[in-house]
Amino acid sequence: MTATSRTTAAWVRRFHPSPDAPVRLVLFPHAGGSASYYYPLSQALAPDTEVLALQYPGRQDRRAEKCIDNLPELADRAYEAVLPWLDGQFAFFGHSMGSVLAFEVAQRLRRDRGDLPLWLFASGYPAPSRLPSGTVHLRDQAGVVRELTEVGGTDPQWLEDQDMLDAILPAIRGDYRAIETHTWVPEAPLDCPLTMLVGDDDPHTSLDQAAAWQNHTTGKFALRIFPGGHFYLDEHRDAVVDTVAGTLRALLDTASA
Repeated sequence: MTATSRTTAAWVRRFHPSPDAPVRLVLFPHAGGSASYYYPLSQALAPDTEVLALQYPGRQDRRAEKCIDNLPELADRAYEAVLPWLDGQFAFFGHSMGSVLAFEVAQRLRRDRGDLPLWLFASGYPAPSRLPSGTVHLRDQAGVVRELTEVGGTDPQWLEDQDMLDAILPAIRGDYRAIETHTWVPEAPLDCPLTMLVGDDDPHTSLDQAAAWQNHTTGKFALRIFPGGHFYLDEHRDAVVDTVAGTLRALLDTASA
């Protein structure tokens, strides 16, 4: 096995291989999240879309590895891992920190290959030009738990189990450090279409911050607002699937016509 294939195997999860699908969708998890969070989304989109979910270092089966706590390095490593899979038609979807990471990987792809995803789906985080700073990564354990309780997305039982907290907090703290200390470097907008999805009661993303994603593309832009908070997609997974699948299907149908 080559170094490249080992890197890809460590980073990329194919829960529902669909080699005959006309498009691949690369999923970028949220801060503290793992590839398995996207298992239901992968299941719902297969076999029409082949889903690749990224597994960052420092969690689950990669828990023994050191977390990458700065976003540029995380984007570099993620780009290296997914590049072998971008040999056909593909799109990106990222939630929370993952939306900014997906954007950064798309920028690297443009610089390196002059290529871009068919569509970029950003979810649950302010536009790169509107990134807020934060201090969650500096808080003590109780402070981090308060943050996780506020935003949701973490099983409450995990937050009450000290052994589980000890296992998941390093990745959460590292990811929060990566996104909270990240500074956007101005660059030309992407040329691919972009859809921004957000909950109308997200404590971390105002509708104005969500709408600002339109400044990062010269392509078609759509803003989809759902009832709910930061993890609105847990309650509205079917609607999110319909948005993603319908968007990609219409795009491919138009291209084939």
